[in-house]
Amino acid sequence: MTETCETSGSGEAEVGTNWYALYTKHRHEKVIARNLTYKGFETFVPLYEAARNWKDRVKQIYIPLFPCYVFFRGDLERRLDIVKIPGIFSLVSSGNRATAILASEIESIRRAAGTGAHLEPHPFLSCGDRVRVKCGPLLGIEGILVRKKSVYRLVLTIEMLGKAAAVEVDAVLIERLNSTTPAQKFAGRFDAYIEHGSDVRRASA
Repeated sequence: MTETCETSGSGEAEVGTNWYALYTKHRHEKVIARNLTYKGFETFVPLYEAARNWKDRVKQIYIPLFPCYVFFRGDLERRLDIVKIPGIFSLVSSGNRATAILASEIESIRRAAGTGAHLEPHPFLSCGDRVRVKCGPLLGIEGILVRKKSVYRLVLTIEMLGKAAAVEVDAVLIERLNSTTPAQKFAGRFDAYIEHGSDVRRASA
């Protein structure tokens, strides 16, 4: 089972539609998310269940899927209100500009976490067989398919952070997307042109 720590602020969060990420102190993610919520921001801290060894037993706890990161949506003109919250190191930026995260990437993680399916961190992938879920609770979600023994996992990425998570999926519920890139299409057309050109040269010889 997977829980998520999701909170919504007041209507103020609707001023900004982009999602952003905050880099935080370790184990401060939930507290920071609550403080942002009180200030009217929409926040998202996905959690997953993990086993931890205690002195006399093994305990199942919920910990952040992406440690030291809190996702939020709201008015960036209130940036000072954000960075003054204790435990925040920085707003993830490129230069002096806050870097927006694709809403589709956040939505995929939210939906996967909300289904109760097994969700866990996964090494970031930038290539592989891209697939889409064609039915069920994860309908329409796209990701990279990986297989470990007999279990299939859909890897969901946050490109800007270079982070990823994997959710278990049934192989019969997915379909392969067209994986041909523009470069591959060009290479195919170029090869065909060369082949056709050589045929013309042989015919005219």
